Amino acid sequence: MLALAPVLAELAQVLSGYQTHLVGGSVRDALLGRLGRLGPIGAQGAPAAGVVDLDVTTDARPADVLRLVEGFADAVWTTGIEFGTVGIARQGWRIEITTFRADAYDRNSRNPEVRFGNSLIGDLARRDFTINAMAVSLGPDGNFTDPFGGLDDLRHRRLRTPGRPEESLADDPLRMMRAVRFVSQLDLTPDPALAAAISAMAGGIARITAERVQAELSKLLLGDHPRRGLELFVSTGLADVILPELPALRMEIDEHHQHKDVYTHSLTVLEQAIAQEEDGPDLVLRLAALLHDIGKPATRRHESGGGVSFHHHEVVGARLVKARLSALRYPKQIIEDVSRLTYLHLRFHGFSGGQWSDSAVRRYVTDAGPLLSALHKLVRSDSTTRNARRARALADSYDLLQQRIAVLLQAEDLARVRPDLDGNAIMELLDVPAGPVVGKAWRYLKELRMERGPLSRTEAEVELLSWWANQPKA
Repeated sequence: MLALAPVLAELAQVLSGYQTHLVGGSVRDALLGRLGRLGPIGAQGAPAAGVVDLDVTTDARPADVLRLVEGFADAVWTTGIEFGTVGIARQGWRIEITTFRADAYDRNSRNPEVRFGNSLIGDLARRDFTINAMAVSLGPDGNFTDPFGGLDDLRHRRLRTPGRPEESLADDPLRMMRAVRFVSQLDLTPDPALAAAISAMAGGIARITAERVQAELSKLLLGDHPRRGLELFVSTGLADVILPELPALRMEIDEHHQHKDVYTHSLTVLEQAIAQEEDGPDLVLRLAALLHDIGKPATRRHESGGGVSFHHHEVVGARLVKARLSALRYPKQIIEDVSRLTYLHLRFHGFSGGQWSDSAVRRYVTDAGPLLSALHKLVRSDSTTRNARRARALADSYDLLQQRIAVLLQAEDLARVRPDLDGNAIMELLDVPAGPVVGKAWRYLKELRMERGPLSRTEAEVELLSWWANQPKA
């Protein structure tokens, strides 16, 4: 650690006379061999991609820390000083220095009554999990402190709390979401007592703001093993509170239990989508893969003859996605993108062995817009049939669609499908002022462009005049 971040040794000198220890995720990741994820912040002061802040704990009080780092730190921030945290930047590194804590929680919110302590062991005891309750002294001895067996838990891929899990989760219910997130990120197995406590206390997550819950859910989905985290998320009842549409997918398609339930299918689609990622984890793709079928429970119909249908579940699902992701305070663009992918994920099945017109292919591309690559991945991932012949036929059919798209992309700029005449040309040709008529004419020409492809200016003018001759005049 000191070799990678010599600034820590320098900090220990600055805080000499006080206990100073590296704690938390960086110690855990060092033991897991994940040090490659550490690195200095970017040139603009924001953390570089994948960077983890360095967390230091000390018996120095915040006022003393502020005094001692003056002149040492390149920048200082005090947004967390009421909780005993002083943040500094030094030589491109971000370090948060927190005074030993011995907090008490009111159990009505997750805000503690902040009390400073004098004991490293006491400070570690209040942390969420044993794997985060280890410390390395920044003093000359470099002692490793692990009072709750975190190293052994890492070795056995086990997730436990330092004390009774019920006490820990009651202090801060967000720890339940952190537990499922660590299962996803680190491939851990929760201790049975921890899993039981989460199941019993899942309703307490309602005390936590939607923004904090969403941040943990996103980290879960972006982990290396999201299926494991999601299975714990659902089995403990946390999903019933946070994302009830997900456990609602646990339904058999027919009364004879002959088909996989939609929940299992969705987890498989998620895994298959992840396998297609090209530039690292894609939150929009992963959310869409998980949620693309959430409209099915509301649209399930048992048909005569024993079949089951889910007509328009993509339309219902797109609305449900918007509502749920909005409630979780996801950014607007993510909400729009995931909803759009959900709405479009069935469109391909109308391709029917390549019988689409060029117009239909244009609409597929333009409706997907910048999401086209993600839509390709989602649609291919949505094939989970065990019938090898059917799977191959679906893959071949999508290959053909992508070939058709490639041909049209060579001939046309499908990323910017616009009418062949702009608004000024329309006003001049029709001799009309700006207003609703121009918008209506523009939309007509765009539909014509979608249907027939690019037109010459003369062809576009002839078509527009023909259209205009058949419009009712005031």
